[in-house]
Amino acid sequence: MTALEPHQTAAISRLFSSSVIRELARKGRSPLFTRLARQSHLLGTLPASERVYDLFEAAFSLLRRVGYRDEYIYKAALVRRILFGRHSLQTASMLNEFRVGDCKADLAILNGTATVYEVKSERDSLVRLQKQVATYATVFAKVYVIASDSHVAAVESTVPHDVGILVLNRRYQISTLREAFGTPEQTSAEAIFNSIRTDEARLVLALNGIEAPKVPNTALHAVLRQLFLKLDAAQAHAGMVQVLKRSRNLLPLSQLVSQLPDSLQTAALSVPLRKLDHARLITAINTPLEIAAAWA
Repeated sequence: MTALEPHQTAAISRLFSSSVIRELARKGRSPLFTRLARQSHLLGTLPASERVYDLFEAAFSLLRRVGYRDEYIYKAALVRRILFGRHSLQTASMLNEFRVGDCKADLAILNGTATVYEVKSERDSLVRLQKQVATYATVFAKVYVIASDSHVAAVESTVPHDVGILVLNRRYQISTLREAFGTPEQTSAEAIFNSIRTDEARLVLALNGIEAPKVPNTALHAVLRQLFLKLDAAQAHAGMVQVLKRSRNLLPLSQLVSQLPDSLQTAALSVPLRKLDHARLITAINTPLEIAAAWA
């Protein structure tokens, strides 16, 4: 396949969406996968005897080409290099599309600290970047922007000097242009409280020796907030890291991920899947394409 048409690129990108992965895992088949595979023209170019996962691998290979890379491709590179390269699912956890204020962080990794990564692919605009990194710095000690070569100069001139910059080069390797400064004391207890769940806030308080009083559920949020704001930023951040590593733990997915091709590992880590759906997903991606073609 040479140059991709815009509709093909869009269809290939959507193959890795949560909607497709969720359908495959819950139903063991995905009409949406089949429809997108046809729209991408991949279903007609691969041998019918090949498996569903072969089509995902082919799609991923196409998206890795410079000019077609989307957010998923960058996230997959981060998962491979940072989550699996430096850490593991035993020592670190990952947050995907994590809400901070009115922004949504592309990907964050929790190990001894909390590090957020904002993706700026060649298909993205930098219009909101300044606001995004400022917002993320209220919750995460380290903020990185991972960008394409074409965006690097603009990113350097846009973000503060304490924000790290990573580059995904033409060979699909990540290089570090600038390291991020770790500044947990510059985060905000209020922003952290607003970004985590009520049960997680209660656990952070407990780690700091503060027990929430028993109050009606209607008053609980306000009471927890009042107590949480008494924490200094570093305490709130350290507690958040410790609690979220447990509450958002991805270790139960390790066996599933080990059975998936590289192209699908990041998707599986990003979509909430029930344990009983794991085997169904594995069976679905091993389905011959001639059978998957009838799913639609």
